[in-house]
Amino acid sequence: MSRPVPASAVWSLGITQIVGYGSLYYSFSVLAPAIGDSFGLSAEWIFGALTVALLIGGLAAPWTGRMLDRFGAARSMSLGSLLVSVFLLLMAIAPNGMFFALALAGMEIASTLVLYAAAFAVLVQLGGRKAQASITHLTLIAGFASTLFWPVTAWLEDLVGWRGSYVVFAAMNVLVCLPLHLWLGRLSNRPAHGPSDAATTPPPAIALSDHPKSKWLFPLVLVGFALQGLVLAAVTLQMLPLLQALDLGTHVLLISSIFGPAQVLARLVNMVFGGRLRPTALAIIAAATLPIALLLLAVSAPALAGAMAFALLFGLGSGLTSIISGSLPLHLFGQHNYGARQGLISAARQMAAATAPFAMALAIGQFGVSATLWSWTALALLPMACFILILPITRRAASALPNPKPAPAE
Repeated sequence: MSRPVPASAVWSLGITQIVGYGSLYYSFSVLAPAIGDSFGLSAEWIFGALTVALLIGGLAAPWTGRMLDRFGAARSMSLGSLLVSVFLLLMAIAPNGMFFALALAGMEIASTLVLYAAAFAVLVQLGGRKAQASITHLTLIAGFASTLFWPVTAWLEDLVGWRGSYVVFAAMNVLVCLPLHLWLGRLSNRPAHGPSDAATTPPPAIALSDHPKSKWLFPLVLVGFALQGLVLAAVTLQMLPLLQALDLGTHVLLISSIFGPAQVLARLVNMVFGGRLRPTALAIIAAATLPIALLLLAVSAPALAGAMAFALLFGLGSGLTSIISGSLPLHLFGQHNYGARQGLISAARQMAAATAPFAMALAIGQFGVSATLWSWTALALLPMACFILILPITRRAASALPNPKPAPAE
């Protein structure tokens, strides 16, 4: 059954996603140097621990995705808020690097219950197919997480140190996110009123499940998102050394400052004008921006204007990708087992993203920045190819449906 998602639910999830991504993801790059110094460990060791933790979290994502379907996404997010708070506190009191790394791995597992995949599942369980617009609105609100938490984290570190910062973040997840997730759990249990649109609008999943080539549909989606996550993580986390190697080091702050607002701009434009585009078309557009952006950087460096255009396009692609990661599976497969599919997609993206920065750094060291940039531009074409290959499958499935009976004349 589809029904409009209450605006209060979208705003509540927006707040919890800002706190979640800010405290669990964006804060790490700010605090990592101080964490390494306190344990006498290098920055490479600390980020290596993050890579392993991300891989472990990716392995857990399919299981937590099934949990969202079985027990309800909002209830699962409530449990996740408690768990991430516990692991943040354990990170804050860690006596050594190994204890910190184990707590970090636990936090990454728990984070799969509170970030986008879980939030999208809440919206789908509340609104069915009408959740697509709400997914766009949510990503627009959550897009301010980095803008808010990078300076907040730096301020907290100066005030109470990295350990005190994690204590504050644990309190935020308990005092801000947990009550909102509990309220969303009660909201999800309310019965829907009004007629279902299931009888008048057959979901694509019914047609696709009957089509002989539909077995390739979800693998294409999975590989497309994994490759997209690989490219996005590699470039965003290696943007500083990449730009420095291209003789753009003096302009790094200016170039990188364009990336975040471009993500929010993409979500805003899509919210206003994107209603006419199917998620399949939006997925192709989002994927196409990545190789175009990298190509611009490759042919224009070290020109500042080309680098700024690269940051703008890459930010637009990143912003659109967060939208389609929630809306495309809903459009193609419907709301049944949505959480489980989101878990698999999150696992593929997270595991690819965990290895991406190391892979790009190794490529730059071995082959040079120019060859690396061209090779990653070619790699960025592959997710676009995956999403393009989805189109003929969906068209054949649609054509296989019987023609609807005309409505009786009044």
